Amino acid sequence: MTQPRLDHVTCLDSRGLHRMAYWEWGERANPRVLVCVHGLSRQGRDFDTLARAFAERFRVVCPDVVGRGASDWLADPAGYAIPAYVADMVTLLARLDVEQVDWVGTSMGGLIGLGLAALPLRSGASPVRRLVLNDVGPAIEPAALARIAAYVGQPLHFATLDAAADYLQGISAGFGTHTRERWLELTRPMLKPEGEGFRLHYDPQIAVPIRSITPELARAGEAALWHAYDALRCPTLLLRGADSDLLSPDTARAMTERGPKARLHEFAHVGHAPMLSDAEQIAVLREFLTDVP
Repeated sequence: MTQPRLDHVTCLDSRGLHRMAYWEWGERANPRVLVCVHGLSRQGRDFDTLARAFAERFRVVCPDVVGRGASDWLADPAGYAIPAYVADMVTLLARLDVEQVDWVGTSMGGLIGLGLAALPLRSGASPVRRLVLNDVGPAIEPAALARIAAYVGQPLHFATLDAAADYLQGISAGFGTHTRERWLELTRPMLKPEGEGFRLHYDPQIAVPIRSITPELARAGEAALWHAYDALRCPTLLLRGADSDLLSPDTARAMTERGPKARLHEFAHVGHAPMLSDAEQIAVLREFLTDVP
């Protein structure tokens, strides 16, 4: 299969219902499910290359988190928060009719996976069999948060695909080195037609909760995330871009020493965040996700 299937699941929010889109690869009957969840301003098609590589072994599901891609936008921007996203993913797992999934989460998608994996089933098992945290942990560097807040939610319009690719490449240097063709592939799903040009695919209001974070809220959020991390019992792989400004070496080291004692792998010449699309990155994931005791 070269293209995914697009489906939707209906979820509950504070103002009613919304539909969350998800892209699905592989056989629907496959009980091995791999869920891949994107970063703050991205969308599920970021994982096309990874999904193609794993679709023979897994049913691969790549949601557009609410407010992004083909998903609905929320009436109340306060709903753009990790606990609400975790609730949406619980609804998605019910739709997929599975009790456990493997999870690959980039940045925000990793925090969603962390929140989900820390919720025990009555049986004592985790909803997440194996967890991959891609360049994210309980402690997020303030400078990276400020960098992201500076560009997310800006009312931008692009006359051409090439202009949009230039912009996205400029704010996404941490993704690593990619060809121009690859940047265009990454850019197309990030756009929606508007007039004679394009706008970005997401609701600008996703920036509202980010810009409302105070130092006090940041400290409380970090403490809650460490508490969730220490509760994890599933095997955990932590990926880090060696030049990341979001996940510090100290935080990564601490994550290998507490909680699930994550296995750490760093990718050279990458910042925040590895795109999980080149051969080396896919090989690391394949070894971890298919290494069944």
